[in-house]
Amino acid sequence: MSHAQLLSAAELAARLDQPDLRILDCRFALEDPAYGALHYEQGHIPSARYADLERDLSGPVQKGVTGRHPLPDPARLVERLRAWGIDDDSQVVLYDDGPGAFAARAWWLLAWLGKRDGVFLLDGGLKAWRAADLPLSAERPAVVPGHFGGRPDPGLLVDAEALRRRLDDPQLTLIDARALPRFRGEVEPLDPVAGHIPGARCAAFTDNLGADGRFLPREQLRRRFAGLLDGRPAERLVAYCGSGVTACHNLFALSLAGNPLAPLYAGSWSEWLTDPSRPVATGD
Repeated sequence: MSHAQLLSAAELAARLDQPDLRILDCRFALEDPAYGALHYEQGHIPSARYADLERDLSGPVQKGVTGRHPLPDPARLVERLRAWGIDDDSQVVLYDDGPGAFAARAWWLLAWLGKRDGVFLLDGGLKAWRAADLPLSAERPAVVPGHFGGRPDPGLLVDAEALRRRLDDPQLTLIDARALPRFRGEVEPLDPVAGHIPGARCAAFTDNLGADGRFLPREQLRRRFAGLLDGRPAERLVAYCGSGVTACHNLFALSLAGNPLAPLYAGSWSEWLTDPSRPVATGD
């Protein structure tokens, strides 16, 4: 069974009165870290709590050691989820402005902690909600703390050294969620070195979406990932990106297409570069 589930704006609107529903607003802008919290205060889906990428969904950056968005401490993340009122059996809906990259990071973190059922992405995000002329609220919801009891699953992670040892494995499919010019090393707006991990294939996360900003139909996603896998087992796939965020969008789409949950190299390109002995490739 796929652990990736979508809700349309209309479907979410019909569920707003469910007592077990918890909604997280994951809006964020890499170029303006205050953007998400500010826009949440101005208006959000009723009853949504705000989950900040850097304060809540990432751990502290250690210069020269970690990437730009290291994973949060699991115990601290569990505390945050409880503070948002999340229980083990809560129905959780995640959204951002629309593309779903930041919402997918929250989805992956919940899956990592063992919550793999009852978690949805709002298809099309807040853009779809607004297009449906559905209401927004500026009120912070009253929250009764939850009792979520998740534990991290080490099987969903690959670290840099384990990945390095696997680069010659013919069964490995390594996919990079960044746009093609960054993958090729033609431009690099965020990190000190351009290029990609040798053997990786470019799988820009935006290609999981249609022109309307919503996820492609499952059959189209199946064809997309079948082409990337090229006969290799889906469970041997590893996903990465610039800092471990947009890679989660590919992992969500992979699961939506009916494939098993695959591991994430969470440190991604920005961590890979902290050790100059790690190899770098450019071009296709």
